[in-house]
Amino acid sequence: MIRTNKELFSYITNLVLSGSAGSFSEHHYAPLQRILVEGKNVFSVYIMKSGIVKCYLTTDTGSNFIQEFFGEGELFGEIELMDDSYSYCTIEAIDDVTVYKIQKSDFLRLLDHDKKFNRLFIEALISKLKYKATRHSYNQSHIIEDKLRRLKMKFPELEEVISKQDIADYLGITLRALNRTIKTMSQEINP
Repeated sequence: MIRTNKELFSYITNLVLSGSAGSFSEHHYAPLQRILVEGKNVFSVYIMKSGIVKCYLTTDTGSNFIQEFFGEGELFGEIELMDDSYSYCTIEAIDDVTVYKIQKSDFLRLLDHDKKFNRLFIEALISKLKYKATRHSYNQSHIIEDKLRRLKMKFPELEEVISKQDIADYLGITLRALNRTIKTMSQEINP
């Protein structure tokens, strides 16, 4: 549920610590602070150093749909930057967040000249694509209870870290439907 990329994080951290990548800057964000805003220009790529962010889009009905949660090593802004398009989603801090930020020209130069970084970047894109395809396929073919059980199995401390509203937005359901499902599941366990 909270996606991480330890190999990319380790590589970027080593670049930053060695001073060989002076093009990365470190930025801090407080909970609820927006890092990218849907429909706005994107000029940089961000790599998560610490904390958790949610990546969501606003549907035509005005509700939010959370695509993903990002943790250590995950990157965002790369698709819009490569595509020269506006941000597809809003990225918002859930807790205290620290990111490495790299401007477009420096990012493209790194892709051109650093084969390992280029490979890690391609692997990150492939991982995002596979994750989304698998997640959306599962969500289309399973009931809410199954989706919630799967989340809790993969992420036992789910409700301690992620708000119920965010869980509902991630599952594409209302908060009321989530609460009803949680109540039904707890009654099954404790009749």
